[in-house]
Amino acid sequence: QGPLVESGGGSVQFGGSLTLSCGVSGFDFRRYTMGWFRQVLGKEREGVAVIGSDEDPAYAGSVKGRFTITRDKAKNTLYLQMNNLKPDDTAMYYCAADDYYSSYSAYNVPYFDHRGQGTQVTVAS
Repeated sequence: QGPLVESGGGSVQFGGSLTLSCGVSGFDFRRYTMGWFRQVLGKEREGVAVIGSDEDPAYAGSVKGRFTITRDKAKNTLYLQMNNLKPDDTAMYYCAADDYYSSYSAYNVPYFDHRGQGTQVTVAS
């Protein structure tokens, strides 16, 4: 296992919910900016959500109001609560970490230095 391990993906119906988790090990989770990005095979990676060490989050417009990113510093775990899921949310979701980027925008999350192996989310219509 690497330093970032995602879990919680699966298949849900339109309008359903899922919570993704990312366990972190091997570096100081509290200092890093953490985020989630997603990718559909053959398409560009999309930054979904980001949260800084001060826990100030930012979201892509496509998920704002439906997704919530949080971090539990005591458990070294990052979460992504996803509500009101749509078929367009179907993708592989990756957890990422970086100690350079701020949490101003989720756009840069795909470029973070560290990422996990991903967990698949499939939303049926």
